Amino acid sequence: MRTWEVPAEVPLLGAVSFGLIDRGTNVIQVRPSTACPLSCIFCSTDAGPCSRYRATEYLVGLDHMLEWFRGLAKVKGGAIEAHIDTVGDPLVYPHLADLIQGIRGVGGVGTVSLQTHGHLLTEKLLDDLSEAGLSRINLSIDALDPGLARRLSGTESYDVERVVSMAGYITENTDIDLLLAPVWVHPLNDSEIEGLISLALKIGAGKRAPPLGIQKCDRHRYGRRAKGARYITWYQFYRQMRDLEGRLGVKLILKPSDFGIRPARAIGVPVRRGEKVRARTVGPGWLRGESLAVLESGDRTVTVVGAELPEGKDVKVRILRVRDGILVGSLAG
Repeated sequence: MRTWEVPAEVPLLGAVSFGLIDRGTNVIQVRPSTACPLSCIFCSTDAGPCSRYRATEYLVGLDHMLEWFRGLAKVKGGAIEAHIDTVGDPLVYPHLADLIQGIRGVGGVGTVSLQTHGHLLTEKLLDDLSEAGLSRINLSIDALDPGLARRLSGTESYDVERVVSMAGYITENTDIDLLLAPVWVHPLNDSEIEGLISLALKIGAGKRAPPLGIQKCDRHRYGRRAKGARYITWYQFYRQMRDLEGRLGVKLILKPSDFGIRPARAIGVPVRRGEKVRARTVGPGWLRGESLAVLESGDRTVTVVGAELPEGKDVKVRILRVRDGILVGSLAG
């Protein structure tokens, strides 16, 4: 698998794997990289060294990312949350503290949050992130039992006891808020969920946001399916959350308003689903059988599925998806 540094002329709107995503709220998803040190057996994006479907890992330059973020922030107005939630783990990004500091300096930004499994956390890194202005870490610890934690992470070197110690360091020694966000992989870690809830409360997670955000493991087309996992419905999931809320006295069913998320102006999408547009290929696709192209207008990136094309090729693309500004197309005749 190759690592591709995204050139400065490539737009950071339109791709799902890197850049910025605007879903019509005051949250801007920030994706500066795609790589991950773990190979979690339930991973929805097939991340990490054991990936079967990925062809390319992307890396976006710091100045490139901040330039596009400033432009999108102007559209959004105030009370912006920048949420760094890559299709891998953002801790691999080499300029993470600088990125956070740069985003903090953009007008209208009130919160900078980050999603991670914490494998690469250190006291020094946490100090740097806190000093840079990181508001909250959503930390996914999926089991406290060391053997089960290693199994779920797909990584023998994963040390959940050290990650738990880093969680305590966050709440005790930094200005960063902590939300524990375990992935419930039924029935593999059913017995771990109550212990993880107790851990969050014990170490003082959730000073400003909720202390917990339990995630439901779902099927994804190119994700991994953990052996022995059974995928429950949302009705079953929320029924379990309500039961735990009642027994343990902690809020587990969350709403966007719990994080200050609200509708906000979305940047316009320049194409429609079904439209045929001209584009030029600029690099390799994220997944096998894909290519990356830029629309003739120069303001959006589009993923071309079903074709691995050389760079610099002029193509006609039929747009298959435009939802949330994520553009996917196929070669048009």
